Amino acid sequence: MRSNVRKNLKALTAKIVGPMLEKSVTQAMIVGGMYADLLTPIDTGHLLRSRFREVKPVANGWVGQYGYTAAYAAAVHGMSGKLKGKPRGDFGKTKDGQSFGGGTGVGNYWDPNAEPEFLVKGFERDGLQAIRMILKKGMSI
Repeated sequence: MRSNVRKNLKALTAKIVGPMLEKSVTQAMIVGGMYADLLTPIDTGHLLRSRFREVKPVANGWVGQYGYTAAYAAAVHGMSGKLKGKPRGDFGKTKDGQSFGGGTGVGNYWDPNAEPEFLVKGFERDGLQAIRMILKKGMSI
């Protein structure tokens, strides 16, 4: 009897730490990323197109990572946002005034709905309730 209990407990623990947790973390990354994407600044779209999501096993379960590979992503994420909504004359233009990436040469900083610290806010503010629900549902036995 004891050996069956141990065997079943071991199988249940493996299921929880394995596929259930992997699926829950993946879903949390998708939802949190969706909220972060809504707050990500869009000029040429390069930053948003550089996003990535990774879920990988670690010693005690799974860990998820969501981010952007664009070289300037961390700098943009860390900006204060004090220029939010203010006109930007060089929007979508190179230094010599040539248009690129569909830029119109008009626009505002941090348009359309962008905010500084878009990753943190996407996961820890806007998407927090949805992520908690995903984890609670995904980890229920």
